[in-house]
Amino acid sequence: MHTETDPHSWLRPGMPRTTHVDWDATVDFERKRLRCSVTLTFDHADGGEVVLDTRQLRIHGMARANGEPLAFTVGETDEVLGEPLRFELPAGDDTVRIDYETTEDATALQWLAPEQTSAGTHDFLFSQCQTIHARSMIPLHDSMSAKVGFHARVTVPDGYTALMSAKSASETASPADGTRTYEFEAPQPRPPYLIVLVVGNVTSRRIGPRSLIWAEPDELPAAAEEFSGVEDLLVAAENLYGPYPWGDLDLIVMPPSYPYGGLENPGLTFLSPTLVLGDKSEVGVLSHEIAHHWSGDLVTGHSMNHFWVNEGFTTYAERRITEATVGVDVADLWTALAIDDLRADFAYFAENPELTRLRKDLTGQDPDTTSSWVAHEKGGLFLRALEEKVGRERFDAFFKQFFADFAYRSLTTEEFLEYIDGFFPGAIDYREWLYGDWLPADTPKVASRFLTETEAVGQGLPGAAQADWTAEHWKAYLRRLTAPKDADFLETLDRAHALTTSVNLEIRVAWLTLGVRSGYAPAVMATAELLAGVGRMKYLKVLYDALADREETLPLALSTYRANRGFYHPIARTVVESRFEHLGIAPSAYRDDTGDTGDGSADTSEGARV
Repeated sequence: MHTETDPHSWLRPGMPRTTHVDWDATVDFERKRLRCSVTLTFDHADGGEVVLDTRQLRIHGMARANGEPLAFTVGETDEVLGEPLRFELPAGDDTVRIDYETTEDATALQWLAPEQTSAGTHDFLFSQCQTIHARSMIPLHDSMSAKVGFHARVTVPDGYTALMSAKSASETASPADGTRTYEFEAPQPRPPYLIVLVVGNVTSRRIGPRSLIWAEPDELPAAAEEFSGVEDLLVAAENLYGPYPWGDLDLIVMPPSYPYGGLENPGLTFLSPTLVLGDKSEVGVLSHEIAHHWSGDLVTGHSMNHFWVNEGFTTYAERRITEATVGVDVADLWTALAIDDLRADFAYFAENPELTRLRKDLTGQDPDTTSSWVAHEKGGLFLRALEEKVGRERFDAFFKQFFADFAYRSLTTEEFLEYIDGFFPGAIDYREWLYGDWLPADTPKVASRFLTETEAVGQGLPGAAQADWTAEHWKAYLRRLTAPKDADFLETLDRAHALTTSVNLEIRVAWLTLGVRSGYAPAVMATAELLAGVGRMKYLKVLYDALADREETLPLALSTYRANRGFYHPIARTVVESRFEHLGIAPSAYRDDTGDTGDGSADTSEGARV
């Protein structure tokens, strides 16, 4: 049993811990609520105080397994943790039932009106529980150290499909009340943030022997074609990790407001619509999510203090899968460009170097607002450095053994250190990598053919010799251009290559960021238009940063955000607003609910910055 406390959960060592969730939920689109009951199973029946994680839930009652009411209290709100739900578990009992409903402040849930979907005919609901948002959907121990299996019954209006990160067990229509109930079974333990729900007008198509893809009907053909290589990616991952542990691997393309590139929910992996480009140039994100099914889902960091265990192993594996399927040059290009992103995060954390460490202490801090590329890219580089030191053959044997030995468990950085020392004692400076600030001196050097070929152009304009550039070339070239560039340069480049309207958002966002930072008017206005239709945080952060960093475009950043704040997922709002606050911008400048006019005009007075 772990003795370390998760700083983002009310769970404490020795306390009865949730191990299984039996959930009933009725979806109410009109009130934007889930009406629920949940039976929680705990890991022992010795009794004692239990404190569950909740956030803005309306608790109606609790009961023992025999139906006897159980007294409980809901504590004061903690800004990061939410509200503790306290009760005494009677000795001999290992289950409780809780009746409750979610509220409009559920940070895990986004309710979309029909006009916010591609078809425009049905409402849409989806949950996003990472990092610590499952507690706003289900009262439980919302900790990476408290893995649970679950069983669920979800009742929705007739004409809607319900999906979860679980195997579908049954579907029953109730014509009398116009509803349909879906039942799901997920016995294998996983961290609570991987309990996900989708309800909407979606349909599916088989794209592999183990995979369906789901999407809104008009988006399904393009999505099916984009991700038709899922089986090749899965086989490449199995070659690295070992047999796939979760049964089928289904995918779903989410609505435009989805805040991430993807999320690795076993049974129903989420993917952003920004990945569906027609050229498969962004399927590396799917490689990342598939890798997560082992690193993160099967083997998990103990808490967000150890999140690098999830993301570092996954990023390393993603690049290995990419190397196996499309070549080492593409894999190394992604690594090299990601190092640029990592250094940008280092600059953002210049006054908080402790946030550049892999092993963190996030006590009292919101893990959403402290998120960065550190766990992903520094973690991946750490494992790459180890592989280069000991050799790929020896490293791969360790890699498979690690996931076999820790399957369905959570572990701390300290446990990892003890484990790795048994394989490769002193191979590299583990403590410097895991506990040190910034990047160590022995960080691997990464090169790529795409970088070499675009560096030949440097800060100049591509010519006839670059006519056959691929999407990878353009990403490498644009990401390395430095602002400001003069208007003639930008106009010539845009006229020749239509970058402002590129369908590839990696290319378009790199171009728009350069344009905004150069004061190029067409890019500035195109950025505001793009921010009205994309909710992926990776893009929101860099584009809002670029607009807000210049006094000339700060008013547009604020007015654009205010106009679209309701479109963005609650997690995305938290992250973007934290970046505004980092720049000293007062909440009244970008939030209609803090005293501004609500008419879409920004507060551009001196009071916009504090």
